[in-house]
This record gives sequence, C-alpha cells and structure tokens, in this order.
Amino acid sequence: MCGRYVITKPISKTRNIVKSAINIHDSENYNCHPQQFLPVIKKYKNGNTIECLKWGILPAWAKKKDFKPLINARLETIHEKISFKSLFKQTRCVVVADGYFEWKRDENNKIPYYIYREDNKTIFFAGIYSDNQFCIITMKSSDKIIDIHNRQPVILDESDINNYLKLQNDGSNLIDKYKFPNLNFHKVSNNVNKPSNNNLNLIKQI
Repeated sequence: MCGRYVITKPISKTRNIVKSAINIHDSENYNCHPQQFLPVIKKYKNGNTIECLKWGILPAWAKKKDFKPLINARLETIHEKISFKSLFKQTRCVVVADGYFEWKRDENNKIPYYIYREDNKTIFFAGIYSDNQFCIITMKSSDKIIDIHNRQPVILDESDINNYLKLQNDGSNLIDKYKFPNLNFHKVSNNVNKPSNNNLNLIKQI
C-alpha cells in the first residue's frame, strides 16, 4: 500500500519528460496525502504534460457519503475490478515522487519509514486516473521491503514512462517485465502521522 509520499520541485524533475506544465508550481510537499491535488504525468496527442489531480478515485457508482475514495489499485486484480479495469486500458498516468512512507507493525506500534531509490533518482509510480482523480498501482513488495510492508507501489524507470502511457501498449505486459529498483529506507519521526506536518524533518533519519 502507499498512503503518503514526498515530491519536491516536480516541474524541475520532469522538464526532460514533459512538454508542458498545467496549473502546477515547483513547490515542495513532504507529506502528500489522499484528497490532495498532486502532480502526475499524462499523455496528450501533442505530448506529455504534468498537472495536478486529486489523490483518490471515487467510482461513478459509489455514493459519496458511503464510500471512501480509492487511493491504491492492486496490480494482481486490476483487470477484474469494475472500478479499475477500463481505466488501466484507457487512462494511465505516472505519479512523480522523491520517495514514500510506509509503516511497519511492531507489536502494538506502527513505525514509519521513508523509502527511496538507492540512486536517489526521482521515483515514478504507475497510476491510473478518472477525470481529475488518480490512484497508485501497487504490487507485492520486493524481498528488501517486505519486512516493512507486504505491498509497495509499482515503480517505473524514467525510460519506461512513454511506453506505459502509450495506450496501444498492453500495460500488463510492460509491468510483467518489471524489475524492482534498488531501494533504501530508514526510520523517521512519528510527526509524519499528522498530515498537517509538512517539512524537511519528516524524511530525516532517526
């Protein structure tokens, strides 16, 4: 699962990937959380753009008062779930991040960790979107991460982005060839638990 992540300077980090930026600023967000408008890459006929969509998809059939927006989609069942199968074929996106947070259960506690690429490159999560909403695709964790949590986002290399966004390609075939990137992680402060906390200290090792 992925429920919090970090993105700083999204325009600067994607200037070689996208043709334009729409209603987005080169800001810093150290505690991205569901229902925020966050930067994603979308494909248009005239090129890729980076723009802000709301994290969490509310399916058309769901009653807003009864249904919590979906922030993750399981790769293993994405072709079966009515909420996701058409989106995976028709409206894919790529979510831009520096790294993400995950919580490890330790008896009665949940310990937060910050997870990021070993090479410190920008992370690109495979995603899907509907209108102005998106969610992140997840899969079983790599051997290195599974001790923290059994799920992790599908992380694309920069070279995979155009192929993933090209709808003529079968997204599943691309992800079937997926190779786990090398990731590092460290413990961070419980301050990340509160969405209103948003500063560089949240990703510092403790």
